[in-house]
Parts: sequence; C-alpha cells; structure tokens
Amino acid sequence: MTRNVQAGPRALDHVVLPTADLAVARARLSSLGFTVAPVGVHPFGTVNACVYLADGTFLEPLAVGDASAADRAVAESNVFVARDRSFRAAHGDEGFSAVVFASDDADADHAEFLSAALSAGPRLDFSRPVVDATGRADVASFRLAFAAEPAGDAFFFTCERANAPKVDRGALQIHANGVRRVVAVEADAGDTAAATAFLSTLARSKTETKPDGFKVALANAGFVVRAAAGGDNIRLGGIVFAVGDLAAAHALLAGRGIEHDLSDHRLVIPPAPGQGTAFIFEEQK
Repeated sequence: MTRNVQAGPRALDHVVLPTADLAVARARLSSLGFTVAPVGVHPFGTVNACVYLADGTFLEPLAVGDASAADRAVAESNVFVARDRSFRAAHGDEGFSAVVFASDDADADHAEFLSAALSAGPRLDFSRPVVDATGRADVASFRLAFAAEPAGDAFFFTCERANAPKVDRGALQIHANGVRRVVAVEADAGDTAAATAFLSTLARSKTETKPDGFKVALANAGFVVRAAAGGDNIRLGGIVFAVGDLAAAHALLAGRGIEHDLSDHRLVIPPAPGQGTAFIFEEQK
C-alpha cells in the first residue's frame, strides 16, 4: 500500500512492543486472533515477530535474541538497541516503547529533529532477511531517525524503507479477529501541554482539544493524550484497532477465554505478557 509521507502530518508506520520471549508473544497475539509473521533477526541482537495489517502498518513485538550483539550495539551508539534497553530497565521486559512514522528521507528527518531539539541520537541504517508465508525470502533495508523527550522513556523514530522486500504479505494481513488497521495510539502524560506540543511538532500536525484530553492527528491514525499522574513525560498506554465486526471479535475472545471488557462500543483487552499494552477494538464498517 502506498502512503503519502511527504505532505501534511506524518503517517504511522508501526509500533514497538518489547517482550521477554517471542514465543510467548506469538502465543498471546495468536490467541487474540492475529496472524503472526515468522521471526525476523536484526544484525544488532534484537529479534521480532511482526503482525502486519492491511493498511501497511504493523506491530513489532521485540525481544533480545543475542545479548552480546546487543551489548556491542549499545557500545556503538545504536539508538534503537540503547533505547530498548533503557525502556526495559525502567519498565521491565513487557510494554509499549516506541511509535514509528513512515518516511522517505531519514536524513532530512534527522536534520529536522536536530533543529527542533528533539533528536535522540545518530541515525541508523540496517538490513535483515525476511520470509513470507510461502517461504520466499528477500532482504529488507531500513534507514531510521530518532526523536524523544529529554527525560522520557518512550521514543519515536521515522523509518525509511530503503529496500522494500519483494515478498507476499497478503496471507499475513488477514486476521481472525477482523482487525484492519490502527485507529489511534493512546498515551498519558502529567504535562499534557508539553506532551502534545512535542507530538504535534514531531508529527507535523495540530493539536485538537477533546472532552477527555487532546488529539494529535496523523495521516492514517492519531495520538490521544490524556492527563495522568506519575511524571510529566509521555507514557504509551494503548493501541486502538478498527475491526469490521465487533460482535464477532467479542465471540472469538470469549470462546478462547481471553480476559476483556466490552463497553461503550469498545472491546478492551488488558495488557498481558507478550502483548505489552492495552488493545482496544472498535467497530468500523
């Protein structure tokens, strides 16, 4: 799917969900009705098992597969691994650590973040092998530029897909729970004014006041920021998904014995090992 990443607000690319064990994450996400991709191995010690959605966005459950390689990456100023490590040190091995934006020019993003005093460190280029559901293999290459609040644990980065792999993800984008796309990322902050100012600058977007907080629009989703005690910085707290049939999703979860709450036309699944954060399903025909 082609997304406009040049004009207007940035577009969501994916979210990062740290986990202690990819096998646990795979089992948990599969039990929620998601189709999970094969394990992907990064060259700097981390591994993932992604959930790809029909709109081109995805979830990235992330674990440490090679601690020695991760140590070397941190020593070499690899921001991705260093920020993942600092998040785990502060919050444990399960959580929601990063939001990623689509990009077609990571160098320009890095310069923009430096100019706005948002940069979290040097850019990163890397490649990794990918395999589709049929076993076809290719190589994906990425260029990343990082941003973060000065004292925040959550981090943000843009992802330029320098080489898009020629693999078929069609089967991986079909999910038994009916999830089609991410509608919003939910977050809390003690200082909502500072948080929304940061996010609106980062996302090249405007802040909209809502009855329960603030919204920062993205090209294909949005941030919802609510006031909460416990520190001024942004704390990523939930992901809202669009499903085609909420009753069917409810039946699937109930049939599998998954803890959830259905109220106000929202199905809320609390965090669990391998899931990292609250998942909220909303019906959108």
